[in-house]
Amino acid sequence: MALTEVDKNLLNRCLAEEPGAWKDFVDRFIGLFVHVINHTAHARSVRLTQEDVDDLCAEVFVGLLANDYATLRAFRGKSSLATYLTVVSRRIIVREISRRRMAEAFGHVNAHKSSIDQAHAAALEPAQFEDQEELQILLKELDPKEADIVRQFHIEGRTYREISDSTGVPENSIGPTLNRAREKMRTKKVESTR
Repeated sequence: MALTEVDKNLLNRCLAEEPGAWKDFVDRFIGLFVHVINHTAHARSVRLTQEDVDDLCAEVFVGLLANDYATLRAFRGKSSLATYLTVVSRRIIVREISRRRMAEAFGHVNAHKSSIDQAHAAALEPAQFEDQEELQILLKELDPKEADIVRQFHIEGRTYREISDSTGVPENSIGPTLNRAREKMRTKKVESTR
């Protein structure tokens, strides 16, 4: 589907920062972004509250506004604007869900206690990992298969099914493997602070 004249006009108005253009842009595409958020979360087996959806939608808009509309300026019109925005928003959402999932799982739960894998976050609550270096050291202490599963779930944001497909571990064994690995990491973390 090609870029419509309506979307081309709206895009040009936004990039020229015409009064009311951004509001029109938000009104036109917010439904699309909410759909992409819900679809992406469902595909990754992530439960979202309305607050999570609002936060992720805000992340998409911030991403579009960043660096003087750099993402919108990069659009070349080779598809519909909606198609382009779907791809861009999905990337932002996947990155943000993965970031939150990792932060929550390793003890850095945000103030509003997002529901994104909150049960997994609770499993590590006392053990906080200060930085990526510490996390990498702790991952090296795990069996390579366990480390791979932790990395894929918490860092890459993959679903149990995706992890099962890539590792050959049965899907119903991913959760227990993650729990054991997190317990080992928490124990190592505690031992290293003594």
